[in-house]
Parts: sequence; C-alpha cells; structure tokens
Amino acid sequence: MKEKLSKFIGSFIQNKWGFISSILIFVLLFNYLFSIELKISPNVRLRNKLNSITEPNSPLPNQVIQQNVIASEVRLPIKWADLGKKLIDSGVIDKNKFDEIMGTLSDSDKKLMEDTNNGEIVMTEQNSRLILNLLWGFGLANKNDVLDKGEMMQDPSQTENMASTGGWSISKDEPMTHYSKHNFVNLTSEQQKMVEEMSKNIYRPCCNNSTHFPDCNHGMAMLGLLELMVANGVSQTEAYKVALQVNSMWFPQTYQDLATYFAENGTTWDKVDPKVALGINYSSASGYKNTRAQIKSLPQPKQGGGGCGL
Repeated sequence: MKEKLSKFIGSFIQNKWGFISSILIFVLLFNYLFSIELKISPNVRLRNKLNSITEPNSPLPNQVIQQNVIASEVRLPIKWADLGKKLIDSGVIDKNKFDEIMGTLSDSDKKLMEDTNNGEIVMTEQNSRLILNLLWGFGLANKNDVLDKGEMMQDPSQTENMASTGGWSISKDEPMTHYSKHNFVNLTSEQQKMVEEMSKNIYRPCCNNSTHFPDCNHGMAMLGLLELMVANGVSQTEAYKVALQVNSMWFPQTYQDLATYFAENGTTWDKVDPKVALGINYSSASGYKNTRAQIKSLPQPKQGGGGCGL
C-alpha cells in the first residue's frame, strides 16, 4: 500500500512540474511573439503625472512662467493706415538713416513704412524694435497736450536734452522741429482725458517716470500707442491689457520676475489686474526693484539691462 502511494505521489509531482513547465514555455513564447511586458503597471494617471514632472524636455517653472507672460505676438488694436509714410514724408523719419539703423526689413514690415492702408500691427519678438521706433517717432511728433503741458515742459530749456527727444537722431532735421508739431491723429476732449489718465498710471522699469512724463523712448512710444488705441475706440480695460503685453515684450525679464512674485503670493499672472501691474508699485524702476527683492525662489538679479536708444 505504501509502495503504491509513493508511486502515485511521485507521478503527480512529475506531472505537476511538467504542467507548470509547459505553461512557462507558452508564456515566454507568447511574450516573445507579441511583446507583452510582464510587470505590474502603476495607475495610469499617476504615471502620466510623474512623467510630466520628470520628462527631460518638460518645462521648468520659469519656462512655464515665461510662456504665460511673454506672448509670441501682440495684436495692437489700431489702424496704422499710412502713418509710416506720413512719418517719412513729414521728415520725422529720414528713410536713409532709418534703413541704416534697422537694416533689411521683411516684406510685411516694409508695408508699415510704405503702404497707406495698414490695419492692425502684429508685434512679435522679431519686429518689436521696429514697432518701438515707429511708435516713438509717432509719439514724439503727434501734437498732444501731454507733450505741450506735461512734465516734459516743466523746464523747457531741458526738453530737447531728454532721451526721447535728443535721442531721436533719425529725423531729417533737429528732433525738436517735430516735437508735438504734426496733427497725425486728433483726439476729442474725452479721448484726451482718457489718454492722460492712463498715461499717469503706466510706468516702465527702465526709469521711474510714468508715460505722462515720456522722457525716454519706451515712454514716448507708449504715449503714441495710447493715443492710437484711444482714437480707435479701445476701452480702458483693453488698452491696459495691451499696454502690459507690449511692456512685457519690451522688458521680458522684468515681467517674468513680477509674475514669479505674484505666483509666490498666490496669484497667477492671468489673474493680475494689468492696471495694477503697470502702476508705480511694480512697473517703475523703484517699484520693480523693491518687488524683486521680495522674490524668494529666484537668485539676486544681475546688474544692467536694456537701454533707451535706437
């Protein structure tokens, strides 16, 4: 009896291992033919979330901020029409001097100088310098009370020596012969009031003055942009939004830093009021410096920055 039981158990074990071996061979063969991975997979959503953090090409926090702050293009809600041609015909811009400074322009950019029916201006990183200079020339030359009665004339003997006037070296004659002399765009009293109100609240981080005191190229260009937006019926809300986008393209590092500051304090950049961001507490040179010092997640900034010339 014991002998029969022993043979039965031996036969069972032998058949069992043979059966298991057959299964393993089948699995290995199937896996080889159909590339099935035999491993435990984590939750798909969790895996994707982890991959988004650890992927080599995934954006770093500062890159994400840059994408949210600096638009690839800014549509200026104005009708440029024939203003480029008028700037040249009136002598505000000497075409030869301008070409020497700007170099070869694309066909679309040439139209801003030569055509008479330009619509909106699309400002990009590539043509932002061109747009800055065109708006600078327009802001300098278009007749406006901000230039005639504002801070620029608080000491008339010094007006010609400011960066926005003395630095305009590409006119056919002296810059002051064009200062607030041309009626390119005429504003109603209500429109003028709107320009003055906004210009007093919009600063630029290259200096400590508002657009109402446009003593540098960025200030004069912003004044020109405000005049054009108001003349084209743009609301204050929209005008502030566009002005912030333009400032951000002219001073990208400043506004990336400001976005980081707001993020650290619980407000994403898209929720920041443009009027607040453009005000003296953040967009002036002193306001930015004070805000920058409070940012915990960034190293101390290097000295230096962009200039205010052609």
